[in-house]
Amino acid sequence: MRKNAPATCFLLLGCLAAGLGLSACGRVSQVGRVPQLSAPEQGPEFQAMATPDYSAQYLPQRPDSAASLWTTSHNSLVADRRASDRGDILTVVIEINDQASIQNSSGRSRSSSDKVSIPAMAGLPQRIDDMLPDGASMEELAEAKGSSTFKGSGNISRKDKITLRVAATVIERLPNGVLRIEGTQEVRVNYEIRVLTVSGFVRPQDIGRRNEIAYDRIAGARISYGGRGQVSDVQQPRYGQQVADILLPY
Repeated sequence: MRKNAPATCFLLLGCLAAGLGLSACGRVSQVGRVPQLSAPEQGPEFQAMATPDYSAQYLPQRPDSAASLWTTSHNSLVADRRASDRGDILTVVIEINDQASIQNSSGRSRSSSDKVSIPAMAGLPQRIDDMLPDGASMEELAEAKGSSTFKGSGNISRKDKITLRVAATVIERLPNGVLRIEGTQEVRVNYEIRVLTVSGFVRPQDIGRRNEIAYDRIAGARISYGGRGQVSDVQQPRYGQQVADILLPY
């Protein structure tokens, strides 16, 4: 077992080096080139719009209502334009302005003192004192003192402010009528792509008359605002440093 240990270590190191090499090759291929935008046809939004479910909208109409302005068809002047079925689009308004401040402090102190002595006990301490080394006496058998002091303080101050608007697509209409939405937005500026994604579940009645919904009315909301490119690449530690941070115990 011990003879195979070095070979196993070299094999693991070889696999790790190969993996890092493949990752580095992908990074080298982007040198001098702008990051590419992802194709919208590959996302679930396009699939939902390409195969919408109009079964709830286009129900059989009465023959005498064909010429009426009050029909419920999608092209009617009085039809509800809010998103309600798979493939429909609505606007998500993200206005996050959070501020939190927490400050606390704690202190603790303790002191103790113990002393044990036997000055008299049927003459035994005096007899034992004669046998003890010079300076030792049963009258001062043991004495201990201890003290501890602890002080701690903490301060947290955070402020987040994000104002964004993104179009999202209804991916699915659940049996209870709740809509599952998902939206992505990519903006490329020079050599950096800013990516905004939002997903979650909304109730049709929470969608406003302008076909908009606020982010705080989205259940299970997942909002991400990041990017990829040269700026994001510089802000990340190298692969070797990330591996070292995981493996090293200090």
